[in-house]
Amino acid sequence: MVNLPTANKPLSIMLADDDLDDRFFFETALSKLSISTKLATIDDGERLISYFSQNSDKLPDILFLDLNMPRKNGYECLKEIKSNKKILSLPIVIYSTSLHEDVADELYNNGADYYMRKTSLIELKKGLHHVLTMIVEKKFTRPERNKFVLRLAE
Repeated sequence: MVNLPTANKPLSIMLADDDLDDRFFFETALSKLSISTKLATIDDGERLISYFSQNSDKLPDILFLDLNMPRKNGYECLKEIKSNKKILSLPIVIYSTSLHEDVADELYNNGADYYMRKTSLIELKKGLHHVLTMIVEKKFTRPERNKFVLRLAE
């Protein structure tokens, strides 16, 4: 069961991404939001799965998952998370550089909730605000496939 934030408790966010610059960029965008957050980062897929296996009772409110990581990539992590009854309800937003429709189909079919492309700081801030507001307002639901890829610039 995912713990939803309260007025006194910051939103717990986990970012799994091996790129130090991308983690810094994400943290910078997050710091510009009015939503109170607590960010934890993990730099590879094996560590992510290990963390969840040891902390299935202390899940973050949402996971942002990069696809291209060492030791265990984001595809493998997504499949493992969604096949684990203790953590399968964890909201997962894929956060990666490139996107092809066949990849988006596979990610959606494997249970990812949304896909955000790594873009500018302004677009990242918009995407984070959109997704995190849904979590805070308890309106986070998995969209139809045609709304899976967040396209906030359009």
